[in-house]
Amino acid sequence: MNKRILVVSAGLLALVVFALGVFFYTQQQTQQAAQLAQDNRAALVRPHSPAFGNSSAKVTIVEFIDPACETCSAFYPLVKSLVGGSFGQVNLVMRYAPLHKGSYEVVKLIEAARMQGLYWPVLQALLKSQSVWVVHHEAKPELVWDLLQETGLDVAKARSDMNSPRVAEIVAQDIADGKTLKVTKTPGFFVNGQPLVDFGADQLKALVANEVRSAYGK
Repeated sequence: MNKRILVVSAGLLALVVFALGVFFYTQQQTQQAAQLAQDNRAALVRPHSPAFGNSSAKVTIVEFIDPACETCSAFYPLVKSLVGGSFGQVNLVMRYAPLHKGSYEVVKLIEAARMQGLYWPVLQALLKSQSVWVVHHEAKPELVWDLLQETGLDVAKARSDMNSPRVAEIVAQDIADGKTLKVTKTPGFFVNGQPLVDFGADQLKALVANEVRSAYGK
């Protein structure tokens, strides 16, 4: 019996040690990521970055997105709801991180749509129809055009604009900033410069709520 108690106790101790190790490792990763973001604040938001919500909000969610990313599509309604339900306290800034094969061309298309004032309708249409034009985690840009007819996009103009030097410059800057901030998967979130290291919907909501409390005293 004593031997059994010793074995169980040793097992529990091992679990506690493991849990503490994971906790301290996560804390260390969070601190390092936060320091990296703090040291490179200019890389979080650029003048060209699309934004949604109150521009005077004290809390800003920066999202690095890949339109071919399934998780990005799943998180899109949540992120929009965090902004929409914040009574002007939270806004959203979007950055590009085309990590999937073929995503680079789709990102250029989204940026071309923004030139026509259709950034959000086109992004939403692409995320909604993702299962059509993303095949085995690879974006197929040639399949997206017919899916955008209802957005009012001038396809001929978009095809031309997406290959302009200005679009290439914007996308290149976002990619470079993502690398600087060590964004290796999407969606990548920063809330007032604080990175979401422990990824999840509840974690994102908690981080936003914490920053709102800090900024507005609530």
